[in-house]
Amino acid sequence: MATYVLIPGAWLGAWAWEDTARALRERGHTALPLTLTGLAELSDRGGPRTDLDTHIADITGFVERNDLRDVTLVAHSYAAAPVTGAAGRLGDRLERVVHVDSAPFATGMRMLDLMPPQAADQLRQQVSDGDGWRLPMPSFEFLGLSSSLDGLDEDQRAALRARATPQPFGTYTQRLAGPVEPGTGVDRVLVACHDFTGLLDAGVPMLAFLNQPPWRRFDLLTGHWPMLSAPAELAAVLDTAVS
Repeated sequence: MATYVLIPGAWLGAWAWEDTARALRERGHTALPLTLTGLAELSDRGGPRTDLDTHIADITGFVERNDLRDVTLVAHSYAAAPVTGAAGRLGDRLERVVHVDSAPFATGMRMLDLMPPQAADQLRQQVSDGDGWRLPMPSFEFLGLSSSLDGLDEDQRAALRARATPQPFGTYTQRLAGPVEPGTGVDRVLVACHDFTGLLDAGVPMLAFLNQPPWRRFDLLTGHWPMLSAPAELAAVLDTAVS
């Protein structure tokens, strides 16, 4: 049986993983969703200095404090950035990294680099118009320009909107510092939803490595938030990946 540490994407907390975690536990696994600083129930712990390093420390600290071993670290969306940093620091505690509709970051990358300049400028303006350090969850119309909303019905969208919390913007602007490479022998898994299956099947050069060993790819026929749109199916894929 595996020990999963489940890291949510931007604007989300551990709550987003509840149904998937329950399904994993029913299969006999240990499933530990983690809320990052400044989000959900930890929103009051964030501040203008909350950045990518903060979230990397959240993950490594959680694993080390709980003396977890043979960890399967699961990253959804934005979480690819702090999970990449944590994977390079956890050494032999880490057995596997799973990227859900996301990919590992290279040294020097930041979230804003993944966006067209105009979209990045829109986000900067939104933060500037607010409190200067937090990014509220954009409209679904804006999110849908780059992320598939497939599988989310109106009730799920409403719940996502109601429970989302503003993202500390330093996590988007800070560049990832090394080390970023997991230890020798760490298993690497991609769960590709509609966004990533389209990119990979189109042969996008910067993602070509995800279709090659040591990466193992599993496709899931749903949109960018599978822990909400297809939690049982996601749990089944995560279970298969450790079998």
